[in-house]
Amino acid sequence: MIERFSGDATLIGLTDDELDGALGLVRTVDSQRVPTVAGLLLIGKESALRDHLPTHEVAFQVLDGTDVRVNDFYRTPLLTTFERIMEQFEARIEEEEMQWGLFRVAIPTYDRRAFREALVNAIVHRDYSVLGTVFIRLQGNTLSISNPGGFVEGVTLDNLLVVEPKPRNPALADAIKRIGLAERTGRGVDLIFQGLLRYGRPEPDYSGSNASTVQVILSSTEADLPFLKMIIEEENRTQSSISLDALIILSRLRTTRRIDVATVAQAIQKPEAQARAILERLVKIGLIEPHGIKRGRTYILSAETYRDLGQSANYIRQAGFNSIQQEQMVIQFAQKHGRVTRKDVMELCRLSKDQSAHLLRKLATENKLTLHGKGRGSFYVLP
Repeated sequence: MIERFSGDATLIGLTDDELDGALGLVRTVDSQRVPTVAGLLLIGKESALRDHLPTHEVAFQVLDGTDVRVNDFYRTPLLTTFERIMEQFEARIEEEEMQWGLFRVAIPTYDRRAFREALVNAIVHRDYSVLGTVFIRLQGNTLSISNPGGFVEGVTLDNLLVVEPKPRNPALADAIKRIGLAERTGRGVDLIFQGLLRYGRPEPDYSGSNASTVQVILSSTEADLPFLKMIIEEENRTQSSISLDALIILSRLRTTRRIDVATVAQAIQKPEAQARAILERLVKIGLIEPHGIKRGRTYILSAETYRDLGQSANYIRQAGFNSIQQEQMVIQFAQKHGRVTRKDVMELCRLSKDQSAHLLRKLATENKLTLHGKGRGSFYVLP
């Protein structure tokens, strides 16, 4: 497994005793070498697991509506369980191959690395002190993975992307990483997100998690091929993988069409200053473009990006009207209704509060409108 999953190559040449020590599978008590919890879980005999860790159980289920097509339960050591679950997964994954010029890309129903990380997270971070089963369920176009025990201390839905990982059993987590089954940096959650977002699929859904369970749902909805092509071409251009933050922003813009700094900061779980810097980087490379100034500044996909996605008409809708058109619309509104307010301009031209106020002041300075009143009760009329 170390060879297959590109684990720590220095482990391969060790003797059994050396390997047990290097991976923390045993410890010395009164001059006797005895298994650790990590050792029992990884390579312990099933009889030993039943006696000492009876809470260990993993289920793989395939549901067709209310019918259960597959319902396999495993109480084998984790390395064996991992292999069997991966075999079950591979037998049911479907893959389509696409080619764009020199690029040949396989598009699986579920990204293998994303599934592997989600599976490893469930079996490594579950709470083995409580009864319960790790469930892997395939149903329709969703795959859910749940494990007993809530998030470890310090981890919440609001910091999942940025918090430093704190495993319940550090020895078990370290051994899994060195074998190669999990991301060595501890940022497996990033791989889960990337494995869905790059295909234009929804973000992994952790909302079903609570104090006693962690659940993640992965979607296999149809891939957005133009979006995937755009990501691959950008990565080829820069010769580097696109960042998760950028993927989250681009993915959100596919659905919400327009986004501001505060929304981005919440989505990537980072301060607004960092969110703004990432947005401006995406502007610089031409993937998105800004509209408005200061607090009213929003961002949309660029004209070139919409063209690459085959949605040029959507760019026109999102970019809105140019300044001359906006001025004409405001003046026509004032002619028809006798007056126009900042709120009217916000709804009419799809501008922020600050942008609407700026446009009205400009028209007043040019003597195209006249201000009446002050504060919230103010309005503009034709001269």
